[in-house]
Amino acid sequence: MRIAIGLAYDGSHFEGWQTQPSKRGIQDHLEQALAQVADQPIKVTGAGRTDTGVHATGQVAHFDTAVERPLTAWVRGANSLLPPSIAIRWAVLVTDDFHARFGARSRTYRYLLYASPVRPALQPTQVGWFHLPLDVAAMQVAAAHLVGRHDFSSFRAAECQAKTPVRAIESLTIVERGPYVHIAVRADAFLHHMVRNIVGALVYVGKGAHPPAWLAQLLAMRDRRHAPPTFSAAGLYLTDIEYDAVFELPAPSNEAPWFDGHQQIHANAHQNMRHHDP
Repeated sequence: MRIAIGLAYDGSHFEGWQTQPSKRGIQDHLEQALAQVADQPIKVTGAGRTDTGVHATGQVAHFDTAVERPLTAWVRGANSLLPPSIAIRWAVLVTDDFHARFGARSRTYRYLLYASPVRPALQPTQVGWFHLPLDVAAMQVAAAHLVGRHDFSSFRAAECQAKTPVRAIESLTIVERGPYVHIAVRADAFLHHMVRNIVGALVYVGKGAHPPAWLAQLLAMRDRRHAPPTFSAAGLYLTDIEYDAVFELPAPSNEAPWFDGHQQIHANAHQNMRHHDP
């Protein structure tokens, strides 16, 4: 049988999602805990391979097992064996055609940016930081150029192994709340470092280094060498993954208080951003 699980984690303590030789990947800890519950090896497949330092409130994974356990055992039993910064939120029995990675219809990442002359002390691994004021209105105009289906080579890490750089961004919203800037990107899939590279480019526009139209030029170049440096992983969260309704998975449970109201932000995406033709 196949079990789907929802996860939240603080990525600052781990070497990304994927299993590592050091056994410091989130997948390593998860498989070890689930194997103890099952009394046999468990192999887990995740929906998104988050990098070192990237967090999640809505990661989804699945695993196959012939062992029968109450669904609560896969949640509470495994959580008792996991580090405090990894938590299984729910477990659901799904059909064998469910696939956490290839069955995802869309993914949403959110970036929390703290714009202040002084670095944050209480959330140093939870938010990205920029030391200058940002023109959020200019960033919003710039972001509109990225919505739609495009070749995102200019926002792709050199080590990205994706077969194609073409991705479809369904919405990209930017909301300012005091010193915090909330950036939400929803797409069919993402390239390696794609969101962090987009954030880096938006910050360059926000600080006045380039006009909003520069983002369209950067996109058209299809060359990562012309783009700004990759922004910090600290403020990046995988928050929502959408699947066909037939699987009846629980709605994302957002435990990050600074994203309060993010569902409203997501709903207003198409009001704030114009679409480009594919």
